[in-house]
Amino acid sequence: VSFPGLKNVEVRLHRSIDGKIGTTTISKTKSGKYYVSFQVDDGLELPLTKPISMDKVLGVDVGLKSYISTSDGTKIDGLQPLRESETRLKVLQRRMDRKQKGSKNRDKARIKVARIHEKIANKRVDFQHKLSRQLVDDHDAIVLESLNIKGMVKNHHLAKSISDAGWSEFMRQIKYKADWAGKTVVQIGRWEPSSKTCHSCGYKLDELTLDVREWTCPRCGTAHDRDINAAINIKALGIEQLNTEGI
Repeated sequence: VSFPGLKNVEVRLHRSIDGKIGTTTISKTKSGKYYVSFQVDDGLELPLTKPISMDKVLGVDVGLKSYISTSDGTKIDGLQPLRESETRLKVLQRRMDRKQKGSKNRDKARIKVARIHEKIANKRVDFQHKLSRQLVDDHDAIVLESLNIKGMVKNHHLAKSISDAGWSEFMRQIKYKADWAGKTVVQIGRWEPSSKTCHSCGYKLDELTLDVREWTCPRCGTAHDRDINAAINIKALGIEQLNTEGI
């Protein structure tokens, strides 16, 4: 790659460049790695939205116990890259704090801390890309719940786990991959009582605390897994919204 004022710079391409290059952006990570990204016009248009088969609609409930629970009864555990690296990260941060500010040794220690943070972020994003790709490929429509994540992280007991989960990025990936594939994404309101409503008879509990993972409907006697029940209700609300919109 040629840059003004620099000789040709050797790069490793992550994918072939197919199209006309528009803008080029150079960035540097905190660990000292350089990246160059090309904005390319490939001349392609987004595909038309494909018809939806109702048996290919999936309700998805995100959580901390299981990363996602789906309306077909599947639970997928997520990674906890921050918690997995927390001990090593604390050691490196303490070592950095003991170095003199402005010294070369402190800069070396800072780079080691930055590399751990990069590794954490890369693990999380890789998991999210693979899972979102699978969901979009296997379904015509995916129904998600709108989440007030900024409000949720104000709970100091759950803030670290919520931040580690990266739900916003996961949902963003599902949305743009669905656009590229001509699939549909529906988001229902965040105030829908999906967890405490019985999907069999519609009975709604007055209260359901976070520590209760299973409950039995007092009206029809159906035993519920909290998260699977929520996913089934999310799917039903999504289908209702699709029908209202005439899709």
